[in-house]
Parts: sequence; C-alpha cells; structure tokens
Amino acid sequence: MSERAALLKGIRAWLVFFVVCLVLSGATAFPLVHELRWTEDLLRWLSVGDHLPALMEWMERVRQGLDTADADYPFLLYGTDWLAFAHLVIAVAFYGPYRDPVRNIWVIEFGMIACAGIIPLALICGPIRGIPLWWSVIDMAFGVFGVIPLYVVWRRIKRLETLTGAYRPAAAVAG
Repeated sequence: MSERAALLKGIRAWLVFFVVCLVLSGATAFPLVHELRWTEDLLRWLSVGDHLPALMEWMERVRQGLDTADADYPFLLYGTDWLAFAHLVIAVAFYGPYRDPVRNIWVIEFGMIACAGIIPLALICGPIRGIPLWWSVIDMAFGVFGVIPLYVVWRRIKRLETLTGAYRPAAAVAG
C-alpha cells in the first residue's frame, strides 16, 4: 500500500470514528428524560450515592427538572431535539473530508474550533445556569477528547497535501 493510500485510509477511519461518536452524542439527546431515569436507576443499583453523594444529588435534581419540564412544559425539551439534530447535521458535514480530505480540510478546522469553543461556553454558561463546576469539566472533556481525532486527521491531511501537492490556496497560485 502506498503512503498516500495508507494516509487516506487512516484519515477515513478516524473520521468514521469521530462521526459515530458525534451521532451517538446527538442521538442520546432525543430520549433524554428516559435516559436520565435509567441512568439514575443504574447509579442507585451500583450504590454510587454512597461514594459520590454530590453526583447522585445532581442527577436527582436534573431528573426532577426534566420530569417537571416533560409533564408541564414539554416544549422546553424541543430544544434538546434541536441539539440532537445539530449533532446529526454537523456529522453530515464530515462527509466532505471523507471524500476529499485535502480540499475539505476546512471542515476539520471548523470542528477543532467548535471543540475549543466548548470550554468557554461551559465556563461562562455553566455558572449562569447553576451547573456544578465538576459537571462543566465533564462537558469540557467533550471538547478536549473531540479535538484529538480531529487533530490526528488534520495532521494526516497536511501530510497528504504535501505528498500529493494536489491543493494550493488561490493566493499561492496567483503569486
């Protein structure tokens, strides 16, 4: 296998991994009320409250809030439907780099910027919404862990670009 073919195969494998994670992350926002009940039941069954009482208190509070919203204000949960939809739409954008990585590297860069944006969002909006700092750290981990496969892909695309010489920005062509 040529180096170009190996790079392309690796890029595509990392992209599939990233897209699957993005889709799963988004899809879990649709059945949020039920998932939280199942999670709370599982944590109780595992006696997590004995070791991490703050986690159990937070899960109970969030579940109560979701149960109230679901029973009395279900339209509020429509926001999580849109959150899920946004994940799915963003996942579709990664088909471009899968098909032509060099030409569509901007999608990878966009994804890396989005991952970086999770951190200030969590640090600013978390306290405003009364989210515990430790939960905001979990949220920020999505950005940190999300940027890793994207950075790997970005580096491989840059290597592929130098190998093939297939793409040069318009400014380089004009100059």
